[in-house]
Amino acid sequence: MDYRMEEEALYTNDRTQKEFEPVKHLGLNRELIQHEVINPSILYYGTPVLLLSTLNEDGTTNLSPLSSSWALGDCLVLGVGIQGKAFENLSRHPECVINLPDASMWEQVEGLGRYTGIYPVPEEKRRMGFEFCDDKFAVSGLTPQSSVQVEPDKIEECPLQIEAAVQHIRIPEHTPFMAIVEVKALNVHAHTRLISGLNKINPEKWNPLIYNFRHYYGLGERYGESFRAEK
Repeated sequence: MDYRMEEEALYTNDRTQKEFEPVKHLGLNRELIQHEVINPSILYYGTPVLLLSTLNEDGTTNLSPLSSSWALGDCLVLGVGIQGKAFENLSRHPECVINLPDASMWEQVEGLGRYTGIYPVPEEKRRMGFEFCDDKFAVSGLTPQSSVQVEPDKIEECPLQIEAAVQHIRIPEHTPFMAIVEVKALNVHAHTRLISGLNKINPEKWNPLIYNFRHYYGLGERYGESFRAEK
């Protein structure tokens, strides 16, 4: 049974067993729940943060914080700004490592947030507060770790690391300042404390860092905020 058929079966079985009850959201009655059309400046509605390792021209590794990604099987899709070093590197050398920090690493992630590996810094990024940095490991205090199948280094402190090969890069007409990068996972590395069995990650041990409208959260309390967060 594939995932879609399984979900449909579960939905059908549940529907035949009981009637659905009204959802009580934050203790409100349904009659009191209202919506309003807004135009938010950002749509980071709560996704895991990742640190993307890509290969620089001189063989060193660049690190780029990203908050736009999703996975389906061994296919991962990344959203990458075309003015950044990650896009430049991936276009030239189609390999990367998707390093997934846990919530305790939010300060290291934020420490990288204001730096770019592009020199000179593009005017638009400079106006946003970005500065040039040619050694992201040093500025963040993170530790490079050799990869197995790709050239960019992994990040030792990240509990999950996914070595990947780029399959396709597309710049959508409707959003020409971003690239949609499809990659294939080649190797997945996990800290042993997360492993609960053969090829299994214990979700009770994994606490991803969540980017929630430019504020950092774990799976519970708020940890901090991005320098670009709206006050």
